[in-house]
Formats: sequence, C-alpha cells, structure tokens
Amino acid sequence: MNGTGTGTDLGTNSTPHPVIVVGSGPTGLLLAGDLAGAGVPVTLVEKRPHQISNLSRAFGVHARTLEQLDARGLADDLLATGDTITGLRLFRRLSLDLGTLESRFPFLLITPQYEVERLLERRAREAGVEFRYESEVVGLRQDDAGVDLDVRGPDGATATLRADYVVGTDGHHSAVRRAIGVDFPGVAVIKSLFLADVRLTEKPEGVLTVNGADDAFAMIASFGDGWYRVMGWNRRHEVPDDAPLDLAEIKEVTRRALGTDYGMHDARWLSRFHSDERQAPRYRVGRVFLAGDAAHVHSPAGGQGMNTGLQDAANLGWKLAAAVQGRAPEGLLDTYEAERHPVGKAVLRSSGGLVRLARAQNPVLRAVRGLVSAFVNVARPVQRKALGQVSGIGYRYPAPRGAHRLTGTRVPDVALTGGRLYEALRGGRFVLITPEVTSEAYDGQGTRKDRLTVAHWASDRRTTVLVRPDGYVAWAADVADPARVEAALVAHVGS
Repeated sequence: MNGTGTGTDLGTNSTPHPVIVVGSGPTGLLLAGDLAGAGVPVTLVEKRPHQISNLSRAFGVHARTLEQLDARGLADDLLATGDTITGLRLFRRLSLDLGTLESRFPFLLITPQYEVERLLERRAREAGVEFRYESEVVGLRQDDAGVDLDVRGPDGATATLRADYVVGTDGHHSAVRRAIGVDFPGVAVIKSLFLADVRLTEKPEGVLTVNGADDAFAMIASFGDGWYRVMGWNRRHEVPDDAPLDLAEIKEVTRRALGTDYGMHDARWLSRFHSDERQAPRYRVGRVFLAGDAAHVHSPAGGQGMNTGLQDAANLGWKLAAAVQGRAPEGLLDTYEAERHPVGKAVLRSSGGLVRLARAQNPVLRAVRGLVSAFVNVARPVQRKALGQVSGIGYRYPAPRGAHRLTGTRVPDVALTGGRLYEALRGGRFVLITPEVTSEAYDGQGTRKDRLTVAHWASDRRTTVLVRPDGYVAWAADVADPARVEAALVAHVGS
C-alpha cells in the first residue's frame, strides 16, 4: 500500500471531499470539528464501529490542552467530568507544582479519554462532520490536484474517495502513514506494561497515587465515578502483549510498589501493552498529513501522548481551512511540520528520560536521578521549564528573523475589555489585540471581518498583538502605526 493502492471503479465516489480525516480518536475529532466549524466540509473515516469505549488508555488533560478546549467552549464541560491535581511527585523526591503555571488551568485534570472523545464527537457532529464507520483505508494515491483514498466499507466493497487533503490521525499502526511510505523509527522503551480498570475497597488519599519500589511500579488514578485506572510494570516479568493477565498479578505488583492493593476487585478491563518511542521523520507528504499517534508515540511518563496529538490538531486545522478556502499565504501548510515536529521530538525526549530514570537500577543512574531531582526542586528556572514542557504551555514556535520577541509564543488567557482572550478565540478567528479604542480600519476590509476579531487590552498595555486561531502570536509590535498593522493583517489574515 506504499502510495499505490488497489482501487476499483465499483462504488467509486468522484465527488470531491475537501478534507478526509482518517481516525476518530481525540486528534481526529478535534481536527474534524475545527475544519467543519470553519465551513470546510469534512469526512471522517474510521475502521472501528461507532462506539466510544470506556476502556481507554489516556486519563490526564494538561493545561495547554485545556486552553485549546477553552477556545472551543469545551473546557468547563470537561472539568465537570473529573478531578484536578496541582502537584506531581516523581521518584519520591522530585516535585512539580502545577499550581504555579501561568494559566487559567494550573493543574492536571484527571478524566478518562472517553470523556474527551464524547465532547469532541458531539461538537464535530453539530458542526456537520460526515462520519463513515467500519471503513478501512486500503490504498492511497495523490497528484498535484488531490488525493484518491481507497476505502473498504462494512459490506466489503471498496470505494475511491477524492479529497483535496487527507490527514492520518489513525494511530500507532497508521494505514495512512504506511500508504505514503513514511517510516516510523524508534524503540520499545517499556517492554511490558499492564492497564486495568478496577473498583477499590479502600480509597487512596489523592486523585493520583504513584510510586516505584525495586522492580515494581504502579499508578492509580481515580475517574471520579467509582472506577480507578491502574497502570504498572514488573521488571521481573516482561512478557508479550498477548500473554494472559489476571487481577491477582496486578494486585501483587501494586502491593510491591504502593504497599497495598487497596482491595482491588471487579476489574472491567485488563490489558497488556508495550510502550514505544517513535516519531515519523515527516508529518507531511504532498497533500497528506500525519497527526497524533500516527506521527509520534511516547512513553506514558508525564501523560503527554493524547495532549500532544490534540495540540497537533489545533495547529493544523486553521491552516488547512485557509488552504481549502484559497486564502492561505505561501508556505502556510509547511509550517505545520516545522512547528509540530520539534515539539513531538521534545516530548519524546522528556517522557523517555522520565521513564528511564524511573526504571534506573544501576547505582550510578540512581545517584544521577537523586541529583536531578534535588536540582529541579531548588532551581526555579529549571522547574519552570520542566513545568512548561509537561503542561505544554512552555513550547514556542520558530519565528522569522527580525520578528518581534513575542512571535511564536503562546498567549495566556489575557483580560480584554469585553472578556478574555480564549473566549474571543471561540469563533476560530484571528484576534487582533490593540490599545486603540476604535478599530474599524482593521476589521472592515472586505470579508476580513469573518476571519478577524478585534479586541482591546483591559490594561494599559501598548503592544499590538495578532493572535492566531490556535492561540500563538503571529505578529506583534510595541509601537504599531495603522500601515504596519494593515500589512500584518494582509500577510496573515488576508485582505
């Protein structure tokens, strides 16, 4: 299926689809909802039957992801489904205080992935996304004008769908990635992990309980509805993913790591898996893009996998919408890979480093772990950087030479005269924040008012900032005359 496919005229659908998203996990749902909300018709193709499973691996939503959800009016609903924690403790000695984050969400939200998917699917459906379940990608070809996607439906017949663009958000074993011939190099960082959803007789003290002892590691997270997610590993018992697993084994490892199994019972799900570190060298080939687990997979340390994928989608969606609607500046689509690939690489390094330190057995590595923990605890700049990486708020995108120092940085939820920034971003538009009281000269040009919201600082700040739909600075100036502002708007938003 390396870019060639085996389409058939039987069932061929020659009607063009502006964008086809393959994979209905969190990344695909957010992306599809963004595109449809921007007025771009979207078809979402999913191999599985329609079912949001309550058996999902991810359970933590970080600050930057909550900010992106806030910009879509979903954060408050999601907060109601779980509990929050403001501190992360690693290796017993290393503590990260999430409460110091400069965000409306200075915490980690503990809620299962299926709650995220439920909200994103509802939004996508309301926006008009077309869902095609039990539909498997079996071939792909592209040319300068579009992409032909061969899809085998539930009846076994293969149809060829024509799209302007295709995005593979179809996970670790992405059919789209294989079809465009992109490798997925990497290694298995943990050879044998287990997951389980259980009930407990004794309630742990906190929302998240984590510890390691000798060769055992275990973590218990509360879903807030009486169910608990247990994850762990046993270095002395590394077995294939399909090896039998029972509750007795999980209880034994948990007791070794945490000192008690809290009276685990009534497991509704048991699963083994291995944790890979992999990243596609390219996130774009022609008119085909990769996002989420199709582009990168990480160790579970730090809980950054789902979060990184959702932020991929937030970056790509507005750019694809601009391209489909014929208003994308030259090279805009290329910035997706340029901006997100380094972030995926950084997450790979940080999560991999955490898990290697957690599993350290060599006395020298244990000593290093102790020194690292002590240093991070007392060195505030280092702790801020670590918090920024784990939460996602610390990443910035490359800026052109000579650009303002703010260009490429994430904008916090600043106060505006009519509310706050992430409320203003809910229309999927750029937001121009100016110190001026009047702004008709900026937003009244042609159809720009449909793509731009003009707002004003609630403070006496004088900087003029153009914020992209994903909450990052596109352009800024400390002193901006109308001509400079207009030139920036034409370059980024259009005339």
